[in-house]
Amino acid sequence: MTVPAQRHGGAGAELADPAFWQQPPAHRLAAFARLRALQAPVYVPEGRDRGHWALVRHAHVQEASRLPKVFASAPGVTTPEPARWVRALFGDSMVNLDGADHAQLRKIVQRAFTPRLLAAAERDIHAVAARIVDDVLAERPDEFVSAVASRLPLEVICNMMGIPQRYRAEIADRVNHASEHIGVERGLASRLRMPGRGLRALARMQRMVAGIGRERRKNPGDDLISALVRANVDGQALGARQLGAFFSLLMVAGVETTRNAITHGLTLLTDFPDQRDLLLSDFEKYGEGAVDEMIRHSTPIIQFRRTVAAPHTLGGHDFRPGDKVVLYYASANRDGSVFPDPDAFDITRSPNPHLGFGGGGPHFCLGAHLARVEMKALFGELLTRPVGLRAVGLPDLAGSNFDNRVRSLKFAFEHPGPEHP
Repeated sequence: MTVPAQRHGGAGAELADPAFWQQPPAHRLAAFARLRALQAPVYVPEGRDRGHWALVRHAHVQEASRLPKVFASAPGVTTPEPARWVRALFGDSMVNLDGADHAQLRKIVQRAFTPRLLAAAERDIHAVAARIVDDVLAERPDEFVSAVASRLPLEVICNMMGIPQRYRAEIADRVNHASEHIGVERGLASRLRMPGRGLRALARMQRMVAGIGRERRKNPGDDLISALVRANVDGQALGARQLGAFFSLLMVAGVETTRNAITHGLTLLTDFPDQRDLLLSDFEKYGEGAVDEMIRHSTPIIQFRRTVAAPHTLGGHDFRPGDKVVLYYASANRDGSVFPDPDAFDITRSPNPHLGFGGGGPHFCLGAHLARVEMKALFGELLTRPVGLRAVGLPDLAGSNFDNRVRSLKFAFEHPGPEHP
């Protein structure tokens, strides 16, 4: 027996209100807790004859993630879905593909991530983390996102891809333009102007990497672009458009999500000094758990969309083909039936089956391992050097309904110990 779901004007209506996403995190989390307590998914109106069903429980998000033939990623996982002309111009990102198309593309990418390349990337991560903290201690900046959190994933991905140094400042600028307004409500003039600005940024990044790809086909190196354009999986490698789409995904998704998790991580360690002290007492013992708890607690990606492709009953509701569904990872990661005391920051939490990298299934994040290595390496450097850091004030959040983005965070140096007067 199915449970009638709530529609227009119901409990989920506030999720469609841009003002809701401008509220403090505690307000939003309380709203998700109320939705999780309901018997069935709620309907979230998005405009005339448009809307989605909100999946807010851990079990429901996980089940939908693992049924890609029912809950499809195409035509797009973002809100709003990418327009057809945008997909035709830029190509489909891996996150927006299903079935054989997604499997083939993912197989090519996975083949390129050889053990040798991954081992080199891990060595590079530790070197880059150490260099960033060296610079911080020498220069004493006061803004964490630009000085620390953004630098690590950007430099690591550019090094791994083999992006020449002369392109990197421009790429960093393009990444910011491409992602700065995703999921953020804007005025009419801004809505008309900013999509073009973001798309131009993506187009320039893709042209740039396509040119590098052409050169690497002729003169390959030990980098990821060379591996991607020369990978031979059933006679296929990445074409120019596929390479551009994958690079955009890495830069916008990989850089943004990791930088936000790192920034929220510093805030959490400042707000929970007992957990920071525990982490410092044995970093190797607690480091990996701390990283996963930072990701669970902050949930860098708030939600992804799915389109129902086949009839299915989930959470007491009958879904029909064509229905739109949103997987709210930010809610699933605070589900008290899975995480005892879910609002606490506990680096010893075990097990910690968070959905910060997705709910499993074929779209589980390819970069999960590298993101964890990056965060552990950076916090190892930040916390075990003689002069520690702490967040100052609250992070400046973007108010996005898509990702838990931090625009800036002030930080300060703690007083040095007696051995470092």
